[in-house]
Amino acid sequence: MTARSLSSLCLALVLLLTACGKQADDAKPEGPYPALWEITDSKGAVEGWMFGTIHALPDNTKWRSPKLDGILGKADMLVVEVANLEDSAELSKIFEQMAFDRPAGPIAQRIDPELTDEFETLLVRAKVRRAYFDPMESWAAALALAQVAQSAKSENGADRALLAAFDKREVVELEGARAQLEIFDSLPETEQRDLLNAVLKESRDYEDGIGTLAKAWLAGDTDQLEQLTRRGILADPELVQALLVDRNASWAAQIENLLSAREKPLIAVGAGHLLGEAGLPAMLAARGYKVRRIE
Repeated sequence: MTARSLSSLCLALVLLLTACGKQADDAKPEGPYPALWEITDSKGAVEGWMFGTIHALPDNTKWRSPKLDGILGKADMLVVEVANLEDSAELSKIFEQMAFDRPAGPIAQRIDPELTDEFETLLVRAKVRRAYFDPMESWAAALALAQVAQSAKSENGADRALLAAFDKREVVELEGARAQLEIFDSLPETEQRDLLNAVLKESRDYEDGIGTLAKAWLAGDTDQLEQLTRRGILADPELVQALLVDRNASWAAQIENLLSAREKPLIAVGAGHLLGEAGLPAMLAARGYKVRRIE
């Protein structure tokens, strides 16, 4: 596996919660379905919808509901974290610009000794030498190893399928690949190493091809999703603030501007961003909107 192939996959870190997927585009004949929210104003008029995505799924996974398909037909625009997921050359270029400029030494020295076995397992799966990740900053190695850990495919991700459904309509980008990676790149080294070790620890969850988080997402089990996304990587208060709370606050301000316009958006971001008191539904409710789960 080359640095370029890894970098094109760097945004598929499933636990962020961060283009056409052929398999994921099929409708699911009956529920349960992933969670879907409706946004209304103070008078009850529909202003838009929110859907929590997941960035990678196994082949032949069916998840689209009739209700979501109906919204896909009437929404005026799609709002996503990153719009150009199919531009692998550009994503690779951005990743390479950031991932190798401040190497932190041999990766073996940055890993918790108790997680050596997990690291060795992922090396075998990635088919690379032990020193392959040494030139990478810790955050970049974490994202690359997260992708190696799962057998699910980013091309089957819900975000890509939704982008394909809006191929001829407006797509609004909340963040973009560069800004998203800059968040990781700006983390202190101690937090980057926490991220790296959390990824290694959680790699045990993907032995059956689809992680516990993906199963909860498919079932629309937001209670379990919240529990899962608040442990491991997001059990660290500094990572929660940088990867979740600060980003949600920025997105809520952008989304409020979009909701004030005539067009009705479907907001599709990583499922973890829609949960709990720091989630986007709660933040929009604090701004005067009514946000109701409809599926």
